[in-house]
Amino acid sequence: MKHLAETDQRPWGYYTVLADEEDHKVKRIVVYPGQRLSLQKHQQRAEHWFVLSGEGIVTLDGERLNKKGGESLEIPRGSVHRIENQGTADLSFIEVQTGDYFGEDDIERMEDDYGRN
Repeated sequence: MKHLAETDQRPWGYYTVLADEEDHKVKRIVVYPGQRLSLQKHQQRAEHWFVLSGEGIVTLDGERLNKKGGESLEIPRGSVHRIENQGTADLSFIEVQTGDYFGEDDIERMEDDYGRN
């Protein structure tokens, strides 16, 4: 097992890597109220999101889906997606990545509120 990363701060919140293996990676992600992740896709991985607490709106290939604690979502490889927290409490979810590669450089951003490429 690889050494797990510390909590990584982002403009929208933070994430903690819970597992980083050859065949999967698991993160706990927290999105602050009023914030959202970039609109993005991945060529080398699919993701499964399980919402722990709070509620958010997921954009998946142009469709907007409301998700709250206890609900989950499959994000196929190559699908354009983001999650946003329009509530007043933190939104937290578990992200399970499966595929060939799990590096942060497999993020292709279409739109970003924080000026990242």
